[in-house]
Amino acid sequence: MKLSEDQSIESFQSFNTCYKETGLAGTYFVVHPSSIDNLIESVFQQWVWMATSIDEATVERAKRSLLTNLLLMLDGSTPVCEDIGRQLLCYGRRIPTPELTARVEAITVDEVKDVVQRIFVQGQISATVVGPTGQWPAREQIQAKLAAMV
Repeated sequence: MKLSEDQSIESFQSFNTCYKETGLAGTYFVVHPSSIDNLIESVFQQWVWMATSIDEATVERAKRSLLTNLLLMLDGSTPVCEDIGRQLLCYGRRIPTPELTARVEAITVDEVKDVVQRIFVQGQISATVVGPTGQWPAREQIQAKLAAMV
C-alpha cells in the first residue's frame, strides 16, 4: 500500500542534517499504531530500491531538484546568512555556487547506491518514539525486517 493511501499515516518526511564530520538522516512521521508496519516496510522498500535499482534518470532528476532548491532558498539576507553558517559548520568555509554545482553534478548512480547500502541498508537502525509505544517493534525486529527485504 502506498503511504498516501493509508489514512492512519498522518504525516511523514525524510530529513538530512550534516555537520563537519558527521550527520543525521532519516524519516520522521506521525502514525496510528495500526499502520506502523506499513510505514516501516514502505520506508525500507525505498531504501532497498535506492541501494539496488535506482537509475541514472532518477539521480539526474534528484540533482536538478537539489540544485533548484538550494538556489531558491537563497532569496533573502536571512537564508543567505543561514546558508553561510551551515557551510562554515560543515566545510569550514563558504562554498561558491559554481563549486557547489560541480559537487552535485559529480554525484553518480553508483555513489548513491553505495552510500544508501552502507548507511541505510547495512547500518544500524535507531528510533525515537514519542507517545504510545506499545506496538512499536524492537530494534532487532526492525533490523530483521530490513535484512529479509535485501
